[in-house]
Amino acid sequence: MRKLLAALAVLLALHVALLFVHPRGAAGSAQAATGSGPRVGIVFDVGGRGDKSFNDGAYLGAERAIDSLGARVQFIEPGEGSDREAGLRLLAAEGLDLVVGVGFIFTDDLTELAREYPMVPFAGVDYALTTDDAGNVLPPPANIAALKFREEEGSFLVGALAALVGGSKKVGFVGGMDIPLIHKFEAGYRAGVRHVCRDCTVIAQYAGVTPEAFRNPGRGKELALSQYHQGVNVIFHASGSTGLGVFEAARAMGRGHYGIGVDSDQHDEAPGYVLTSMVKGIDNVIFDTVRRVQSGTFKGGIYSYGLKEGGVGYVYDARNKALIPDSVHARLEELKADIIAGKIKVPAER
Repeated sequence: MRKLLAALAVLLALHVALLFVHPRGAAGSAQAATGSGPRVGIVFDVGGRGDKSFNDGAYLGAERAIDSLGARVQFIEPGEGSDREAGLRLLAAEGLDLVVGVGFIFTDDLTELAREYPMVPFAGVDYALTTDDAGNVLPPPANIAALKFREEEGSFLVGALAALVGGSKKVGFVGGMDIPLIHKFEAGYRAGVRHVCRDCTVIAQYAGVTPEAFRNPGRGKELALSQYHQGVNVIFHASGSTGLGVFEAARAMGRGHYGIGVDSDQHDEAPGYVLTSMVKGIDNVIFDTVRRVQSGTFKGGIYSYGLKEGGVGYVYDARNKALIPDSVHARLEELKADIIAGKIKVPAER
């Protein structure tokens, strides 16, 4: 009984302290609370809102669902790992129409809760799949949508771009946590560099081996400065808010040094120093999942999004086109078409 009361106390504290409504003023709050659409709970990844990257992309998808579908969205921004599991449990216990965990670190918690609450639909962005002894991919529980991205495809394109415009035979990569998911970014990036520049070198470093590696801008700046001083002119980061330090380093080094953003368009973090961003359509994926719930077509399973599905890509618009020659842009579009057509097979492992 004492353990039960303690657990209830934790859930109550989380309910009061961690939940917040859509913060767009009175009209937005009322819409989030009183809409007629599906009831959705979203738990953010490490770094939370304001990371200008992964979590903010998920938030934008929720905004669209509120505006277009009348979704009623609750958000949780956890601190430590125990908060993350308790937050998901709180939302599942409320019997929401969809519970979303944003980030691979939710995989184990989502799997456990999906089995405990078989009638609640769950979705995991970057849900980590497992394999059996024969190497066959094991499907997630039937009520989980594993939302996966082929990050290596978009990373291939920005790798080619870095090699084509960097003006150096050395290009850089800064990863967050040293894990297979981030290795996909590095593998695609390396392949893109090598495809257009056989004698180029990729200097790759990681910020750490724990989730904290995704929110350490100081470490990102330190690694980036080291690479710039080794002759690198362009660095692609896949490191959450740690990558903000990469942009700081580019500014500190001055003209001719660039960073490449990730997940969302990060141009505004360092105008003139962000060559492009390898974007993941996290907002589109979140919105589409909520839409499937609303239409009654939600199904568990593995959903993969790459260049063909518009799940990944790179930014080329009026704000950065002056940094990318027309001939280079045309080459990137050719490479993109070849990947979509299957003429280029992009590796997902280092």
